[in-house]
Amino acid sequence: MDQNNIKYLHQQYLNDTLTEAESADWERLLNDPAQEEVLKSLMAMTWQEMRSADLKDMSADQADLMERFITAQDQGRTIRLWPRIAMVAAALALIFVGVYFFKSVLQPEVKNIVARNDVSPGSNKATIRLADGKTISLSGSKSGVVVDRSKIAYNDGSLVQHSIGVQTISTPRGGTYQITLSDGTRVWLNAASSLTYVAGLNEKGERSVKLNGEAYFEVAKDKIHPFVVESRGQRVEVLGTHFNISSYEDESVVKTTLLEGSVKINDLILKPNEQSLLSGNDLKVRQVDTENEIAWKNGEFIFKEDDLRATMRKIARWYDVEIIYDASAPAVLTPGGWVSRSKNISAVLKIMEATGKVHFKVEGRRITVTK
Repeated sequence: MDQNNIKYLHQQYLNDTLTEAESADWERLLNDPAQEEVLKSLMAMTWQEMRSADLKDMSADQADLMERFITAQDQGRTIRLWPRIAMVAAALALIFVGVYFFKSVLQPEVKNIVARNDVSPGSNKATIRLADGKTISLSGSKSGVVVDRSKIAYNDGSLVQHSIGVQTISTPRGGTYQITLSDGTRVWLNAASSLTYVAGLNEKGERSVKLNGEAYFEVAKDKIHPFVVESRGQRVEVLGTHFNISSYEDESVVKTTLLEGSVKINDLILKPNEQSLLSGNDLKVRQVDTENEIAWKNGEFIFKEDDLRATMRKIARWYDVEIIYDASAPAVLTPGGWVSRSKNISAVLKIMEATGKVHFKVEGRRITVTK
């Protein structure tokens, strides 16, 4: 299992949002000696983030355990965190992260966002339009669907509908959903996005889908039938790999980020940790931090971007809110840090307000941004 999937499962575990299948994968990881170093590294990163936490808000036992973990890390001692104290560590991580982000790091002068004006995060929401024009609302209690040539089922096996032909799965603002296509390819669909495909998938020798919005793909290997994604003037062709495409209409460029394998974008070959930027007919490539680019798929907001409006567009899609900019609002902001997408919007905005350079006024689903 690659490290991005391990990190995803780790974050899902901390958020207590593992599906039944993910729980089984997580259990296997915890009992796999070969993965211990990776898992220890994840925990070490968590402790590092917590280093400046205000321990006075913890019980004496919690503070003592925290100090012993950090001290041991500093002295280079080997700590066998997994699986002996995995549950203790995870439980403490939730406490410590909360203290770190919402008590210690935030400056005293940060203005409070009134709780009654808070906005809940997005969730599993989607619809599927069938070949006959019928539209079905997919269950919010399920995280995804499995498509084959003749039917659509939830990932727990329960039937959605018998159907063939062209289908489109769409998420609204504030929605996300997972799709397993008939060839085994897995797709994570972000908010305000849609994926169109033929149930059997294979047409004219290739597996072809159309994307609007953003999706992360783990493409099943098939050397004979290439997998093709068409989106906003670009054609991405792969045989089997992991990549992310962001092709929102309100963004100036289409971004394709490769995590492993290789992809062909129009006439360009992309390598791992590279991202293509398509604007009109202009196609460029740059090196990127893939962790930041797929943070949404892992259930996180990572604040490394300095374009405030780009960050706010991501927030607006996930929380389904309208953003209004005052003339005083800054164009550039780099707050740093991260926060789970499972938090209410106030938790996200407080981290940004902690810079002292921006303020948010929340009125229902309208957010006004000022200096």
